[in-house]
Order: sequence, then structure tokens, then C-alpha cells
Amino acid sequence: MDDRDGPGVGELDFWSFVDLAGGRLAEEFGFPHRLATRLLLTLNRASAIVTYDLESTVHRPRGHSWAGFRLLFVTWLAGPLEPGRAATLAGMSRAAVSNLAKTLVADGMLERTRGERDGRSVILSLTERGRTAMLEIFAAQHEREKQWADVLSETEQQMLIMLLDKLIDGRTRFGARERS
Repeated sequence: MDDRDGPGVGELDFWSFVDLAGGRLAEEFGFPHRLATRLLLTLNRASAIVTYDLESTVHRPRGHSWAGFRLLFVTWLAGPLEPGRAATLAGMSRAAVSNLAKTLVADGMLERTRGERDGRSVILSLTERGRTAMLEIFAAQHEREKQWADVLSETEQQMLIMLLDKLIDGRTRFGARERS
């Protein structure tokens, strides 16, 4: 490798990799939209870092996963739900909700009751233990959220929300796929 290739693979960090990727993709492979690639790599990295931090500092020490928290969270705030509705609100697949619900029922956090719609429907709701736990869990999560958000001024937080909303709303222009 010569000097114009930049740092060696062992010397790369995330940001130098993003720079390397943008250059190689454009120059060697003809993909011209460097900024789009950088935007999506950065967005995915930010999401992964925040999610991992919340899971490792808040949820795993309490015996839960990020996915388990998401299901408990929507059930806590939206009230009793059919699994399909819980999946939509949590941004999960129905299969993931079904599997998580079994674990959370066994842990005494959720209960499954027969739905009124038909003989096969079920309703997920928090148990009293689940409600008590969610107050404690979310208090810890909320404090961590504030620590993350405090890196930005209030105006910057509002701008980022506005930009992310715009990005999400724009998905209809090109038929983006998402869980429904």
C-alpha cells in the first residue's frame, strides 16, 4: 500500500473508514453520492451507539434487553394491545413480539389474555410488577436520555428532531420499506 491510500486497515477508526469508503466508492467504483453515504453511515452509527449505551447501562443490568424494553414501553404507555399493534408501535416484527412476550410473561412483567375480537386474538398488558418496574426502568433511561441530549443545545435538539422528521417523512418519495 502506498501513502496516497491513507491509513492501513489496522489504523482505521470509524471516521477514517467513512472517509476511505467515500473516496473508494466514488473514485474506484463510480458511486458519486459521497454525502449520502456519509449521512447514512453516521445516522446508523449514532443509532447503534445510543442503543447499545442504553441497553448496557440501563436495561441489561435490570435483566432486560433493548427489544424487551421497547415492547414493555409501548404496552405501558399505549395500554393493553394486540401483539400486531404492539409490533407496529415498537417497530418490531410480529414474530419478535410473540417471542419476547413469552419471556416477559414468564418474568411476570406482561400478561396475555384472550381478546374479544375472536377466539384466537390475544391482548398484552403489563402486570402490576411490570408497571412498577417500568417506572423505575424509565426513570433510569430518562436520565441517560437527558445526558445524551445535553450534548446539544435546546435549539440544536429541536433542529435535529426537525431534520430527522424530514428525513423520515421523505421516505414516501422513493417507496422506502418499513415494518408495518
